[in-house]
Amino acid sequence: MQGQAMDAAREPREPALENQRIFRAILLTMSHPGTVTVLGNWPKPPKGLHPAAAAVCLTLVDMDTPLWIGSTDPLDIQTYLRFHCGCPICSKPESAAFGLVLDGQELPDLGQFHPGDLEYPDRSATLIIQVKAMNVGRGVPLSGPGINGETRLHVDGLNPDFWRSMQRNARRFPLGIDVILATQTEIVSLPRTIQVGI
Repeated sequence: MQGQAMDAAREPREPALENQRIFRAILLTMSHPGTVTVLGNWPKPPKGLHPAAAAVCLTLVDMDTPLWIGSTDPLDIQTYLRFHCGCPICSKPESAAFGLVLDGQELPDLGQFHPGDLEYPDRSATLIIQVKAMNVGRGVPLSGPGINGETRLHVDGLNPDFWRSMQRNARRFPLGIDVILATQTEIVSLPRTIQVGI
């Protein structure tokens, strides 16, 4: 498995420095789509929220970025993210700067999330989806900027319809959402530029 190992498996003594390292890891994985990047086990979120997904939220989400986490998600997870990120929680996907999906098998309609607009395409939503496992070298073929030729990504715990949604998403470029898949300790970024060969 390809990966960019992060020194994040321990509880950090300096959370601010840990956030900086995670931010750099997210930038790296966004610039190299389909690459598995290891974040480790920090922080210690409530049950049902993967440490890797929590780390992404704590690094990227703040008081200026409304978060959608679904009306049926456990209250302790909503409370944790609201407290640690300081973010407003929104009930409508189209109002969210970030969306969090706890179970990749139970996907919302990705087309509901804000794709940005032609003047400000960067104001689109980023969706964080929790999955069971990811492996590079087999699975769905991916290509596009940041990928040398083609790579393949196999994901356990992800609704198969996701890949068709990503094909539709790519056709809207420069509009469209960006996606971060998260296992317990790893992430893979799939920006709107990704081409899915299914």
